[in-house]
Amino acid sequence: MVTGSVPLTLPGLLALRARQDAGRTAIEVAGVGAITFGEWDERAGRIAGALVRRGVAPGERVGLLFGERDWIGYAVAWAGVLRSGCVAVPLSDRLAPAEVRHAFTDCAVAAVVHAPGLEPPDVGGWRATPADLEDTGPGVAGEARRVLPGELAQIIYTSGTTGRAKGVGATHANLAHGVDPGPRRRKLAHSRHFLHAFPIGSNAGQTMLVNALDARPAALTLPRFTPGRFARLIESYRAGTVFVVPAMAIELLNARVHERHDLTCVRLLGSTAAGLPPAVAAGLAEAFPKAAIVNYYTSTEAAPAQTVMIVDPARPASVGRPASGGELKVVRPDGSPAAPGEQGEIWLRSPAGPRAYYGDRRLTGEVFRDGWVRMGDVGHLDRDGYLYLADREDDVIKSGAFKVSTLQVEAALYEHPAVAEAAVVGLPHPVLGRVPAAAVVARGPLSAADLREFLLDRLALHELPGRLLFVGELPRNHLGKVVKPRLLDLLTQEERP
Repeated sequence: MVTGSVPLTLPGLLALRARQDAGRTAIEVAGVGAITFGEWDERAGRIAGALVRRGVAPGERVGLLFGERDWIGYAVAWAGVLRSGCVAVPLSDRLAPAEVRHAFTDCAVAAVVHAPGLEPPDVGGWRATPADLEDTGPGVAGEARRVLPGELAQIIYTSGTTGRAKGVGATHANLAHGVDPGPRRRKLAHSRHFLHAFPIGSNAGQTMLVNALDARPAALTLPRFTPGRFARLIESYRAGTVFVVPAMAIELLNARVHERHDLTCVRLLGSTAAGLPPAVAAGLAEAFPKAAIVNYYTSTEAAPAQTVMIVDPARPASVGRPASGGELKVVRPDGSPAAPGEQGEIWLRSPAGPRAYYGDRRLTGEVFRDGWVRMGDVGHLDRDGYLYLADREDDVIKSGAFKVSTLQVEAALYEHPAVAEAAVVGLPHPVLGRVPAAAVVARGPLSAADLREFLLDRLALHELPGRLLFVGELPRNHLGKVVKPRLLDLLTQEERP
């Protein structure tokens, strides 16, 4: 977004909101506290001034380690780092110490700003809390550097569900793409609060931080997600917009929160980070009767490019079409466009400045091509341009002469009323190479024989799970995504005599 002849950056947007809405709440953490735009801007200026005076040079990386009850301190530190011309590297305290150490070492942070009570790993440089940096006396808020749209602003580390987390760098122009400084054009204008429970340091969490800057309602979150607490916040704050990941949506439905709470205030329920199984989307439509259920498909690498789908019974499995000027294509192995209905590799392109893997030119060259991002997913387009996911490219199960979509098998499992959660991987097989295997969390009595009989009407024989394992919970990371290597280990161990 450009104001006059100067491209708007997120630090610039925060300064603008502070002038326009100084006393308006920007972020509230339920039961913890809130911050106004004026306070956010002033405190971020103090952080920026402290970083400049401590000698952190423009472009140097500053690690940020916070928990979800510390969203306000995190937002202040993040904005201060960006305003100082440095690069923010945000991580959640839910990560294991080894994961935090890997990320901060990988991008060579010069310093770490962290929440009180946390002990970041020793990765060189100095460590401080936001209060340490803000307590520098009067007259320092203006000691910030000018930042340019093309300069690196932040590095987000991927969830690492299939391997070691990779740092994805985004410029100021990429982060600010699509923001609108006009007070009359602010998004999500149908309520006073929008609610989310995304972890700090995730791509979804960063999107919520940008929403807090350019949306009309205040951002509302909570220290830790539980279905009951989340539903109570919806009801008590009359939140008109709610954002979840599929794992949260499944928990809300399994807890039957809509039977105990009035959720009719919700007009938009957005799900991101993974595709919604059709049965789950249908359940959300029933639980939130006045809400449009919207599925967003993107990745840390591709953002802000995304496809958007208002869940439609006529296309229950689609994740939609590209939004906000983005582009989408499905290609064959030779790079030519796939025909409608033909499976191929999914690519997305955003009109924003492209992202890149930090410090890894080889991998950047493999994934980022002329503004396009290879999503690592397989799918197809219908004749109207709607996208359907088949699977992660690495998760497709090659079983004999067939290719099996784990997403399709999972969708069939979720249709059973006694299945609370399900995940599918390929289990090694001496003849077929791999066969589907499923881990299932049941919400009531359920036998493997009954579940297999149920699936016979919904799946082809080669898609039927060769192994069904009932578990108390699925192995998930801090973003709620199933960690497939751990799931495969679990299924393999259970199969051994």
